[in-house]
Amino acid sequence: PIASTCLLILVLTLLNLAYGYLRENASKRLIKGMFNQYVPQAHIDRMLDDPEAYQFAGDSKELTVLFADIRSFTTISEHLSAAELKALLNQYFTPITKIIFDHEGTIDKYVGDMVMAFWGAPLEDERHAHNGILSALEMQKATTQLSAEFVARGLPEIKIGVGLNTGIMNVGDMGSSYRRAYTVLGDAVNLGSRLESITKFYGAEILVGERTAALCPDIAFSFVDRIQVKGKDEPIAVYQPLGLHSDENRKQKEERERFAMAYEFYLKQQWDQALQKFYALKSGQPNNHVYQVYIDRIADLRQQELAQDWDGVFRHTSK
Repeated sequence: PIASTCLLILVLTLLNLAYGYLRENASKRLIKGMFNQYVPQAHIDRMLDDPEAYQFAGDSKELTVLFADIRSFTTISEHLSAAELKALLNQYFTPITKIIFDHEGTIDKYVGDMVMAFWGAPLEDERHAHNGILSALEMQKATTQLSAEFVARGLPEIKIGVGLNTGIMNVGDMGSSYRRAYTVLGDAVNLGSRLESITKFYGAEILVGERTAALCPDIAFSFVDRIQVKGKDEPIAVYQPLGLHSDENRKQKEERERFAMAYEFYLKQQWDQALQKFYALKSGQPNNHVYQVYIDRIADLRQQELAQDWDGVFRHTSK
């Protein structure tokens, strides 16, 4: 009499198990299909252990974003054939992507010669700013080595500018019904892009925002400027990362202190003392363009009648 009931229970149990199995596999396939090109395999393996914990819906959280761009790429591309240009970019992007993956980063996109990446999603990363900066420093080293190889083969040398910023960003699967991508959006992202673009102005390899530097007490930074970028009302402090504090030498520490003193004279509008300090710094580091920026700026400012509330902030008028 109970045979039909037991059979029904068995069938329902098997159906439930089959549904759970198929659903889990579908979630895993979705995660692998979505993130396979964005994150390292180790990330995907960790995500597949608990696929239900990851969603594609938009989320708002603090992340660190990185933009890296080859300088004078238009000039470089004019001297190469399409095949040579493609080969150069592929050889450049491969080690750069590996560095980002090795430091737990997520590739957002490649646009021409630009690569965009971020840290803190889809996997949580409490050290997102730290990992982003270490990636940028290693990317510069790799680019220097790669550029030497290019020159030895008769190809143009390459240099990159890198900008990083940390802040609240919207992250998720975004796009249209035809094509979607896992990406980040927001003012903090835009500021990261602006920082990359003004590396050329300061002759800096890497520029990072105020919040990024604040989250990395174990990394030594050289203050660059207080700026207001186009489209933003609030000024921010901008820094160059030098490396881990444990690797910083005495000369670097002394140079940072001397720059801080020169900047204090600059803020007080004591132009002669400021110029003396900046010229001394420039003589010791002739390739550091930041010092020349201040020398030129002071020459211009001392001809102006500054407002009572002048705060030393430099306003960039171009993107």
